[in-house]
Amino acid sequence: MTLRLELVDALKRLIKARGMTYADVASRIDISEASVKRWFSHADMTLEKLESICVAIGCDLQELLEFSRSEKPPVSELSEDQEEALVADPRLFLALYLAINRFSEEEVLSRYKFSKPDWTLLLAKLDRLGIIELQPMNKVRLRTARNFRWRNGGPIEQLFARQLLPEFFARPFTGADEKLVLLAGSVSEPTAALMKQRLEDLAREFDLLLARDNSLAASERVGMSLVLAMRPWQLKAFDKIRKADDE
Repeated sequence: MTLRLELVDALKRLIKARGMTYADVASRIDISEASVKRWFSHADMTLEKLESICVAIGCDLQELLEFSRSEKPPVSELSEDQEEALVADPRLFLALYLAINRFSEEEVLSRYKFSKPDWTLLLAKLDRLGIIELQPMNKVRLRTARNFRWRNGGPIEQLFARQLLPEFFARPFTGADEKLVLLAGSVSEPTAALMKQRLEDLAREFDLLLARDNSLAASERVGMSLVLAMRPWQLKAFDKIRKADDE
């Protein structure tokens, strides 16, 4: 089987592994479902088409190539032990972030206070944890999905609530590439469900854009975080004024 046929076959499996359909792919690249099916039915699918579908499902060609060589789909959620190891060692956590975002070894060593032995040891530890597969010349194959989920109430989520969230909101959002919007109101349950779905759609779109930009050099990118949240909530000060339900 040629490499291109292997990639097409892997792409089919990856779409299925992510719980998506051809219709989902078609809607994201603005073509008909019939066109997507036709692409997959022909052995001469172009590289451009492969790339467009990769972006639509939130991966890049390197990730697809790695997936084609693996019988198992990427892990979508880390174990408790893996999360604990990352939280306990900020350098290790950073190493994973850099690996996920396709930083080359040269880019890592030029931007961060890692020696080459330091970097190799961190990658080796990630390999022992089962998060990446360390290959010759410090090349990395991810064993996790790039956008893996945090465990509910797990070590990473606890770190986020305890330290990362306060850091994120510690200063005003006044930069050219910064934005803060807080909206509040009373909505019905169907509207709340719709809003939650819209947030999930936006999160997927953000991940698709990350996948698209992963091919760029580190110097052409900037670390960016997006926080999306909603819940039934009001200021505690209002509780003192509100009548009890039985009044």
